[in-house]
Amino acid sequence: SVYEVVTVTGDVKGAGTDANVFVTLFGDFGVTPKVHLASSRTAFEKNKTDVFRIKTHNVGPLKKLASWFLDRVVVTDMIRPHLRFYFACNNWLSREEADNLFVRDLLGSLNPMDVPKERRLDSDKDNFERGSEDKFTIEAPNLGRLRKITIGHNNRGSSAGWFLDKVAIDDMGNKEVYEFPVNRWFAMDEDDGKIQRDVLVGSMQPMIVYNVQVMTGNVRGAGTNSKIHMVMHGAKGIKNSGKVFLEGGAFERGLIDIFNVEICELISPLSRVTIGHDNGAVGAGWYCEKVVIYCPFTGIEQTFPCGMWLDEDEGDGLIERELYEMVSLRQKKQKYPWSLWIWTSDVKGAGTDAQVFLQIYGERGKSDEIKLENNSDSFEQGQLDKFIIEMPDIGRLLKLRIWHEKRHPFAGWHLAKVTLLKTLTMEKYSFECGRWLDINEDDNEIVRELPATGAYRVTICTGNVSGSGTDASVFLNIIGDLGDTGERLMFMSKNNVNKFEKGNHDEFLIESVTLGQVRKVRVGHDGRGGGCGWFLDKVMVREEGQPESAATEFPCFWLDRNEDDGQIVRELVPAGDGLRLFVNYHIAIKTGSVNGASSDSKVFVKLYGEKGDTDKVILAVSDNDLSNYYETGQTDIFILETFDIGKINRLLIGHTNEGLRAGWFLDSVQISVPVHGMQYMFPSDRWLCKDEADGKVEVEIYPSEVLEIEQINYEVTVVTGDVRAGGTNANVFCQIYGDEGKTEVLALKSRSNNFERGTTEIFKTQIEALDVGKIYKMRIYHDGKGIGDGWFLETVDIKRLTMAMVQVEVKKEETTKKDKKKDKKKEEVEIIEQLQEVVETFTFPCNRWLAKDEEDGEIVVELLTEDNEELENSYEVHVFTGTMFGAGTDANVYVNIYGETGDTGERRLRRSNNLNKFEKGEEDIFNITAVDLGILKKLRIRHDNSQASAGWFLDRVEIVDNKDDTYFFPCKRWLAVDEDDGQLARELVPVDEAFMKKGDDDEEDSEATLGLEQKMSTTYTVRLKTGDKKYAGTDANVFMTLYGTKDDTIINLKASKTHKNKFERGMTDEFTVEAVDIGPLKKLRIGHDNGSAGWFLDWVEIDAQSLGQKLRFPCGRWLDKGEDDGAIVRDLFPNPLQTEFYTPVPYEIKTFTSDVFGAGTDADVFIVLYGRDAVCTQQKSLCVNKRERRMYFERGAEDMFIVELEDVGDVMEKIRIGHDNRGVNPGWHLDRVEIRRLLRKGKGSETIIFPCECWLAKSEDDGETVRELVPSDIITEKLSRDGSLKVTEVEVEDALEHTYKVSVMTGDVYGAGTDANVFLTIYGDLGDTGERKLSKSETNSNKFERGAVDKFTMEAVDLGQVFKIKIRHDNSMVSADWYLDQVEVFDVDTEEVFLFLCERWLSRKREDKRIERLFYVKVIYETTVVTGDVQNAGTDTLIFMSVFGANGSTEEMLLQKNEDRFERGQEDTFNMEIDDIAPLRKMRLRIDGSGSRPDWFLDKLTTEEVSVFTYEDWLSKTHGPKRTMICEMAAVVDEEVMVELTTYIIQVRTSDVAAGTDANVWIIVFGENGDTGTLALKECNKSNKFERKQVDTFRFSDILSLGDLSKVRVWHDNALAPGWHLEYIDVKDEIMDKTFRFPCDRWLAKNDDDGQIMRELACANNDYLDLNEKTYEICVTTGDMAEAETKENAWIVLEGKKGRSKEFVMENSSKKKRFLGNVDRFEFSSKTLGDIAGICLGHTPKDGKKVKGEAYWFVEEVVVTERELGNYIFSCNALIPLSPKRDDFLTFECTKTIESFASKARSLVPVKYEIIVITGDEKGAGTDANVFITIYGTNGDSGQRQLRQKFRNLFEREQTDRFVLEMLDMGELQKVRVEHDNSGLSPGWLLDRVEVTNTANGVTTIFLCGKWLDTQRADGQIARVLYPKY
Repeated sequence: SVYEVVTVTGDVKGAGTDANVFVTLFGDFGVTPKVHLASSRTAFEKNKTDVFRIKTHNVGPLKKLASWFLDRVVVTDMIRPHLRFYFACNNWLSREEADNLFVRDLLGSLNPMDVPKERRLDSDKDNFERGSEDKFTIEAPNLGRLRKITIGHNNRGSSAGWFLDKVAIDDMGNKEVYEFPVNRWFAMDEDDGKIQRDVLVGSMQPMIVYNVQVMTGNVRGAGTNSKIHMVMHGAKGIKNSGKVFLEGGAFERGLIDIFNVEICELISPLSRVTIGHDNGAVGAGWYCEKVVIYCPFTGIEQTFPCGMWLDEDEGDGLIERELYEMVSLRQKKQKYPWSLWIWTSDVKGAGTDAQVFLQIYGERGKSDEIKLENNSDSFEQGQLDKFIIEMPDIGRLLKLRIWHEKRHPFAGWHLAKVTLLKTLTMEKYSFECGRWLDINEDDNEIVRELPATGAYRVTICTGNVSGSGTDASVFLNIIGDLGDTGERLMFMSKNNVNKFEKGNHDEFLIESVTLGQVRKVRVGHDGRGGGCGWFLDKVMVREEGQPESAATEFPCFWLDRNEDDGQIVRELVPAGDGLRLFVNYHIAIKTGSVNGASSDSKVFVKLYGEKGDTDKVILAVSDNDLSNYYETGQTDIFILETFDIGKINRLLIGHTNEGLRAGWFLDSVQISVPVHGMQYMFPSDRWLCKDEADGKVEVEIYPSEVLEIEQINYEVTVVTGDVRAGGTNANVFCQIYGDEGKTEVLALKSRSNNFERGTTEIFKTQIEALDVGKIYKMRIYHDGKGIGDGWFLETVDIKRLTMAMVQVEVKKEETTKKDKKKDKKKEEVEIIEQLQEVVETFTFPCNRWLAKDEEDGEIVVELLTEDNEELENSYEVHVFTGTMFGAGTDANVYVNIYGETGDTGERRLRRSNNLNKFEKGEEDIFNITAVDLGILKKLRIRHDNSQASAGWFLDRVEIVDNKDDTYFFPCKRWLAVDEDDGQLARELVPVDEAFMKKGDDDEEDSEATLGLEQKMSTTYTVRLKTGDKKYAGTDANVFMTLYGTKDDTIINLKASKTHKNKFERGMTDEFTVEAVDIGPLKKLRIGHDNGSAGWFLDWVEIDAQSLGQKLRFPCGRWLDKGEDDGAIVRDLFPNPLQTEFYTPVPYEIKTFTSDVFGAGTDADVFIVLYGRDAVCTQQKSLCVNKRERRMYFERGAEDMFIVELEDVGDVMEKIRIGHDNRGVNPGWHLDRVEIRRLLRKGKGSETIIFPCECWLAKSEDDGETVRELVPSDIITEKLSRDGSLKVTEVEVEDALEHTYKVSVMTGDVYGAGTDANVFLTIYGDLGDTGERKLSKSETNSNKFERGAVDKFTMEAVDLGQVFKIKIRHDNSMVSADWYLDQVEVFDVDTEEVFLFLCERWLSRKREDKRIERLFYVKVIYETTVVTGDVQNAGTDTLIFMSVFGANGSTEEMLLQKNEDRFERGQEDTFNMEIDDIAPLRKMRLRIDGSGSRPDWFLDKLTTEEVSVFTYEDWLSKTHGPKRTMICEMAAVVDEEVMVELTTYIIQVRTSDVAAGTDANVWIIVFGENGDTGTLALKECNKSNKFERKQVDTFRFSDILSLGDLSKVRVWHDNALAPGWHLEYIDVKDEIMDKTFRFPCDRWLAKNDDDGQIMRELACANNDYLDLNEKTYEICVTTGDMAEAETKENAWIVLEGKKGRSKEFVMENSSKKKRFLGNVDRFEFSSKTLGDIAGICLGHTPKDGKKVKGEAYWFVEEVVVTERELGNYIFSCNALIPLSPKRDDFLTFECTKTIESFASKARSLVPVKYEIIVITGDEKGAGTDANVFITIYGTNGDSGQRQLRQKFRNLFEREQTDRFVLEMLDMGELQKVRVEHDNSGLSPGWLLDRVEVTNTANGVTTIFLCGKWLDTQRADGQIARVLYPKY
């Protein structure tokens, strides 16, 4: 029939449509199909009425019109069209239909799959009847592969219950059929009471059950009868459960309803829950309290509070709400769900009604007893019952116990099998039973224990290669997550009698326990029989019962001793995973250099790693292919390709002990794993031999160090074309280019016959290279060697592992057991972006010949990936040879062109337009085809120096590309060994064409100017050190490749700057190398061309000044075919610890040679620039090579150099310039030097002029060839705002010239003088003089003779406070040894004297054999001693003096009597040379009571008229009131006494053990002001001292107070009952009223503890009080000059190692005028900051007002003091700008710290020192005397300690004796004093040396002696002071 349809389009903007409109009519008799309202073009316009007539079948009276079934709304964001939102409705908008709602809220989603599209399957009378099949057609958007369906019913009607068997869906569009098996009830009163279910396709996977608890509120009218639905939303709302109806709940007031909701997605933890109802009942309103959802899979329970009405008449009237989690209530329960399936056998009477229980046992424990609900129809005959159970993680399942209650009459049960599937990881276990559980059947047991089992079907496919079959015995082991099958012999093939023949597929069945996921297969054969070699194509493994398509494929290749790598056992991993799971282990095995170290045995290894271990693998074929393996001193390298075992923990290595010489001495093993970027060192250094050492032939070794290396694996697959003669025997190479760089040239080689016609070969073992990012091109070529070298290449594939973000579905099957720990994080999300290793493949089609006689004759081809369009380009290369004599060459020339996007690789220039190439004055043209390089950047050209007269003068190269761009590369230099700088390679950069023309006009100028334009290259100074070993040198040609981050460059090292004969033993050769823009260096390859000329290379050092780094590449190995591993090429990497960094700044240096006769020079001129505070650059030669030296520094010339040197700061104070005096007439008359550099701020530059106007010549003036120049003028050119250059010239007022007079005293001992050249450097706090030769002595014509004083005058800049000197001689002339007594430096300008005591030999033969020494300044105190004017006051006894200052103390010094000193009433003056310990605190004088007049009346001493020490009493045993021979005097400065007198009360507590002693005890107390001297603990309050548990008190009055105490030294004389256990000592200072506690709790006994009877105890009071608040005192010094001060405020922030303080404002009040050229003090408290490392200073206006103009405050110095830690000094000398902004401040680093006494005392912790004493090897060297040692360090001395051991004869000839002494930390050791008491029969002792090790930090200090301690020999001394050997 025909219907007329009228549409009325609304009258609103945009109401019309151009779309196709369809209509469906619903009537009583049915529904019409969808009918198109075919329209004119103008239909459906705004405000238009359209009439349509449609012809369709009659549907009777129409029912719906005002109703609308809305499927979905799709909203597209037009600006970002990829954002498309889907709003599902799937419902009527109608007053009559469904739930009568005609207004709906739709929820959007970005995923069309996510919208729960409910489709109604119309239930006619006869639909869904028992046993019937109903068909429906549904239209839906294309959903791709179907994964699940949701199906349910609405429970209406009388018998709503429904048992659904399965659903089949035919996807018509994609022609796929899906089956959804269900087999469950949908009924409220059956099964689990569900009427809606999610079903997965194939339904292999179980559903995930969520436990949902819904709590109705306890409010009046809270309950509802409406239908409640809910949607659970996963993380980020990406997935949801679809609408789930909560059927069967009561929803009554105050009740909790519990539902189990099954859905197939793991979406826990949920992000939100939508809950609502259909408002469909009377009293529909509902008050929901909360929803609690527990997911057993993740173990997470989440609570979603609601607490609101869902009621149209309450609150906001919503009946659907979004609920969000209250995270604080989240709980995690650790149980995992398992799917349990139980099969009851199909035997008569097999079923049971009994209650069934089971318990499961795993590796980590067992489950609880689980009761399986037996409904009436469970466990029936032939039935499968499914349960979901929860168990904790009990690891891999081992067995299952199952039983039932036998009480029932029908209890007997025949169980077929049980399977358990862990739903999270898809681990599956089968438990076969097949027995009765019945008291009347079988063995009458009703309990069965079942082990887990499985069976695997294995298909072994032999390849189709000739000789591929084998008759050997083959074994196979399947390895899974849960274990392995063990090695099984493949004996019975299921389908072939003759196994493993070419092309066979053999099937085997392996029965075993369940292995979980199969991860790898180990396969091999025994290598027996004739043709035992086997080409195994692949192995396929599947679980028995699974389809063939489910098999896992494991590809393989040769298992043959003579093919490929020679292995006959391999581990295989699934196809495609090889690159990801297999790792190459490069194992370098070094055999020791011991006699007989080599072995003929086979060596095997086994690696143990974090993720597993490898098998024991015999190392069959080495990679470096030395003919004999494991020879003495040789290194063999093997590549082991095996499963990734993670980080290597240890290594088992051994040998099979076969062969004639089986014994083996293994030196070490090095394993590098490029894929992991790791290199492991395993030291062994032992025999593996039955007859040596412990007889072991295998040993486990642990790595001693693990280094990082950067490399990744590439797998290259090469397909050779199947054309006639397509194969090649040549060597094939490739190079890969990516967007982050390129690999090195990689050789494609293996032992099998490669590149045969029609073959596909995979190379991976060698191909480990840098990660080049996304690959875009590769170059592949061969070397044209061998017969039939032409090659037809079809394609190349490159695979590599890369980390990429992968969308991972974390479903149950994704994760494996291995990843358990990681899973806990994963399970909570569903689709997550995860970084994973994926294999990326790049395909390069080629399909062409690489042959000299095919196509274009090229044997190099560049290939692009398929997706890169053709980027080919051809380059025409024009090579111009120079016109000078001998310019041409017959050598082979190679060129590499570099552009923005890569390079062409090195190409030989073969076919020219001239027959004879590269002849003098000729132009040769060549064509190079390559991938387009973009704009050309540089060109590298070299020749191989072959043929006679290979030297070549290259004028220039021009390159024309196919866009007709021409590039000019000027060279104008020799490529020759014997010309110029000896280089055979040049890197050229393109220059502008105009520039080339300019050069032609006047030949004179072109060369010099060219030099500057080409200075784009980086100059490297390369130093190579040849080892100091026998035969270490080489005459071979050495080449080196520098690898930078951007590029690499190869260099032949021809012309050494230091030695004519290069690479000789022990020598260091220096080369200058240039390269253009290769980026920072990351490695270096060095090698030579001559295998027999072995070379031992120690190290290579490369200084790249433009990059500001000096790198050291250690080598320490042979490059020799017959040594080590036989390699003559090595890759070296920089040692980061030895890398020096500096900031390079470009300086333009101009030298002006004077216009006088002979002014020019060809010598090597060098320069050093100096800034403030001793900052200086390295010494830099201005010329790189001889050619430049000849060119520059001519008479009257002005030469310009651009050099990059370290930054010396804003002020350049001086320069040092000189030359090496080599060449003909090297004298040079320099007029001046100008140095220009760019300004830091603003545009412009400054030029500093250094006048010289004198000779640098040995034969002129004063004979100096080095001068220091100071600036006279500074010219600044600044670009001003208006664009003009503003030039200002400033004269430098003070040239800071200083004169220093140096006096050198040679010692008065035999042979003290020297004729060698002596050099001196003076260092001050403002700089140094540089090394100066002491040439003309002003006092003696013959310098440095015994006992003489030589004076010299030096001109230099002001050095400030001089603090050290360096002095050396060059060991020249006959008697070079020199005994230097002292050096005195007198500053003429300030009249200060600096004294340096030496008293050491500078000799290669004596003492520590050094000819260079550093000395630090001593301070000279002029000391006057006044003897009293009383009777007999004078003395001739020995007088000793010690001085104590705030910064340390001196040792005792003897005051010389010199006949007439120390007489009555006399004043004697001495010069005391002591360390700088000022200010002085006190002095101690001691007399020893010797001589005829032992008594002395001392009046006073004065030093420098500053400190006065008054005594006015006798030092005597017999005179005066004190009767003492020792006195202490406080210093008095300006009538202020520096140290008070006090009384010390010392309490000694003996411990509560059998501990007392009767020995005599002494003590010395140490503190801020020195020590007390030795105090005897005699006078006491107890008669019997030092008894058990006793406290003894001693008083010492009138002692000079030591201030805070740091330690005490206590000892006894070991007399009667000597063992003493001391608990503690308390010392009380009465004036300070402070007690210091010194805990001990140790024995002082020779037979207890460590046998020491002297102990040093640290003070416990100094324990750091780490209070929250600290007080910091800040002293600010403002500059003392005009405009330095400020009236505004300043602020400071302290930056400490533990934190940063707040801002502290230093206020400038009107009363206290601060910051006016003086020192201001502030205090502020802050949290603890630790050591202060830096400060920030700011300068702000007082009232925060705007700043007009520029104002500054000049700060000289800031001192921050914290009492506990000390002083931190910041030298600022800077202008701080006034600014209201808080971020305008200057930062200063700490320049000096002075540690506080408390902090020093805190560092006094007990440390064990190991003292090793080595006696010399001469007759009578040993001693029987008692030996004592005193150790001196920066923290004081140890006191004299006896070196003793029980039951051992010590100090015998050539013996080493070891002692351990515990002392308080001495700090850095400065010297030791060793002495003996001359007792015993032969006390004379020759001490070789003493070594002292601080065991706490492992630092060993060596003190050389080599002298006798013997009264009868040499100088008769029996005490020696030894200094450290530095």
